[in-house]
Amino acid sequence: QVKLVESGGGLVQAGGSLRLSCGASGRSFMTYFMGWFRQVPGKDSEFVASITRDGRSIDYADSVKGRFTISRDNAENTVYLQMNSLKPEDTAVYHCVADRAPINYALRGSFDSWGQGTQVTVSS
Repeated sequence: QVKLVESGGGLVQAGGSLRLSCGASGRSFMTYFMGWFRQVPGKDSEFVASITRDGRSIDYADSVKGRFTISRDNAENTVYLQMNSLKPEDTAVYHCVADRAPINYALRGSFDSWGQGTQVTVSS
């Protein structure tokens, strides 16, 4: 497993933007598939985005396509989530996730490393 620490959450008005960052410990960051999930109290975690080790293959949930962008910097051991045109329904705790060989990027059980999460609140 790898230790993950998220930052960048906060309160923003609808239509605004935020950039989340996730720093990973260790020297093997580039061997990990990375992703973001989000969770609202009382609901299951929801897949947001994923990115392969080299950054060449990216997937998004339909609900964020065209608004969110995932990227990674392997030299800095960091993955990012740029969130634009935010909506109130994007309000959630956002978790960074990592795994060396996830079976299904959209399933939370595929990732064995999770960060503690960062709160994103979008006001209407």
